[in-house]
Amino acid sequence: MTALTATRPQRHGQTRLDRDILIVGGGHNGLVCAAYLAKAGLKVTVLERRDVVGGAAVTEEFHPGFRNSVASYTVSLLNPKIIADLDLHGHGLEIVERKIGNFLPLEHGRYLLAGDGLTRDEVAKFSTRDAERLAEYGARLEVVADTLRSLVLETPPNLSEGSWLGALPEMMKAANLGGRLGAMSMTARRDLLDLFSKSAGDWLDGWFESDAIKALFGFDSIVGNFASPYTPGSAYVLLHHLFGEVNGKKGAWGHAIGGMGAITQAMARCCEARGVEIRTGCPVREVLVTDGGAGTVVLDSGEQLSARAVVSNLNPKLLFGSLVDPAALPTDFNERIRHYKCGSGTFRMNVALDRLPSFTALPGPGDHLTAGIIMAPSLAYMEQAYVDARRQGWSTSPIIEMLIPSTLDPTLAPEGQHVASLFCQHVAPELSGGRDWDDHRDEVAQVMLDTVERWAPGFRDSVLGYQALTPKDLERTFGLVGGDIFHGALSLDQLFSARPVLGHADHRSPVKRLYQCGAGTHPGGGVTGAPGHNAAREILKDFGKRMG
Repeated sequence: MTALTATRPQRHGQTRLDRDILIVGGGHNGLVCAAYLAKAGLKVTVLERRDVVGGAAVTEEFHPGFRNSVASYTVSLLNPKIIADLDLHGHGLEIVERKIGNFLPLEHGRYLLAGDGLTRDEVAKFSTRDAERLAEYGARLEVVADTLRSLVLETPPNLSEGSWLGALPEMMKAANLGGRLGAMSMTARRDLLDLFSKSAGDWLDGWFESDAIKALFGFDSIVGNFASPYTPGSAYVLLHHLFGEVNGKKGAWGHAIGGMGAITQAMARCCEARGVEIRTGCPVREVLVTDGGAGTVVLDSGEQLSARAVVSNLNPKLLFGSLVDPAALPTDFNERIRHYKCGSGTFRMNVALDRLPSFTALPGPGDHLTAGIIMAPSLAYMEQAYVDARRQGWSTSPIIEMLIPSTLDPTLAPEGQHVASLFCQHVAPELSGGRDWDDHRDEVAQVMLDTVERWAPGFRDSVLGYQALTPKDLERTFGLVGGDIFHGALSLDQLFSARPVLGHADHRSPVKRLYQCGAGTHPGGGVTGAPGHNAAREILKDFGKRMG
């Protein structure tokens, strides 16, 4: 699949006034926002710093003949309404489900598989009691997930200053939210409170007794979250990963044929079909603020582009910390953005293999190799990995999820060979003692390969080459500050009406005509498209148009 690169900027200083919207950042949320705005009749230009659109959802060749989703790597959270509204399948997107959801290899030849028709019997190998509790656990979690899932495509109540009349629409939103929560049973309300405030470890310990099932479920709580599974608030991160679906199946995980770039290339085709101008190789140096409002951006080339409004798909720390003059922002807002928490503790690897790995716990090929393979046998193991990373910068016994997408998509590697995605936790977003991640990248990559080797002997000999991305690389390449895959921690003080800052949860910034559409806004990170969808709705309201 050929990547869409669109046009490069002209080097001149002339200001153009022939567009309604400038979108800074061609990641998936920027493309979603552009597609909705263009459908409503607005003239939109997307400015992307890199030579290909897609942000962190891209497919690239990382070793001769081997292609992979080099940053984001799996599909579930992409909202089905957005898939339909942008006709992504019509623009070439195909998503296939894993044959097995997850594979957890364990010591002494034991393992746990999770998937349709499998999980209960698999859990029963470790605990009959846990197997009997699975159905109730799933049902109660789904009640909460369904309630929150219904809020994903809505703008949160915005707690802003102003007149009573101006606050009325937000009061109505809050009343609507209160009505939904009020319709929940008392058990569900208590579960909701637990999931927002407790640690995943405490939540899971209250349900199950076996380490295996708690590790399987607890892994979601530390994905993109530099924390112990026993850190308060980590239960919400677990819940956040349950909002998705694949081809109509809730909670399922899948693979985009052609990699994650197939998603954003389909979005780009939709945008171009609707008349959006996409310009790559277009780094933005500054968003100018004049008379209290935005409308002009300055490119690195010196070219200035103007529109009726500017929309940022960047991490809020990048937008307000680098592109907007701090003097144009309220002092308290600047302070809040400075303290906005970012840092996933993620180390990402793409590995070219001459053959499939064989795991000691379940040797040979099989459907389990299409799964998310979790190498972290217990919550205690995960907690120790976090403690070690806090102390020394990375854990020598890290948490790794490995996917082998070429088992589902043979277009990614030469015949008979494979690609593996290693999504590794925990590493410190910044190293202490003046150390630089550029000096330790390969050292830590070897730790990750050694970890897989422990579970799948011979893995190292199958490696033809690899790409390793430290938190610094993820920030430098994709704009993920501190390697943060969510554009900001999913903590209670950075969720819903408080994302990114209380009083600006409606995608509008303190600067007039400057909006945000990235994952630093509700509902947060993951390849969902929801922030782009929601931002477009609010922008269209201000332009006197309706969302189509």
